[in-house]
Amino acid sequence: MNIGTAATQTGLPVKTIRYYEEIGLVTPDRRANGYRDFSDACVEQLRLLAQARHLGFSLEECRRLLSLSADEGRASRDVRALAQQNLEAVREKIASLSALEAQLQRLIAQCHGDDAPDCAILDDLMGQRGN
Repeated sequence: MNIGTAATQTGLPVKTIRYYEEIGLVTPDRRANGYRDFSDACVEQLRLLAQARHLGFSLEECRRLLSLSADEGRASRDVRALAQQNLEAVREKIASLSALEAQLQRLIAQCHGDDAPDCAILDDLMGQRGN
C-alpha cells in the first residue's frame, strides 16, 4: 500500500512515517517507480510505533520495542522492564508538572489582578520577589 493509505490505517501523519523511515524504524519496500510500498507487517510496526509514542516511549525505546516484537524468542520480562522504565519516567513528569502547577497557583494567588501595574507574577519571573 502507499504511504497515504498507511497513514490512514495507522493514524500517523505522512511526514512522521517518512521520518520513521529516515531514522530506520521502518523500512518499506520500493516499487519499480520508486514509490514506497508498505506491507501489512510494516503497517503493524507503524501501529506499534503510534501507540508506543502515545504512551510516552522515546524513539530509542520504540526501536527496542520493535526489536522485541520481531523476536519470537523474546522474554516478556524484557518488554515489561521497558514499560516499567517508561512508567517511572511518566511519574517523574507528573511530579514535575505538579510542582509547576503549585508554583503557578502560588503566583496567581499573590497577584492582585486589579488595574494597578504592580504584579507579583512578573516580579517573580524577573527574580524580583518582594521588591
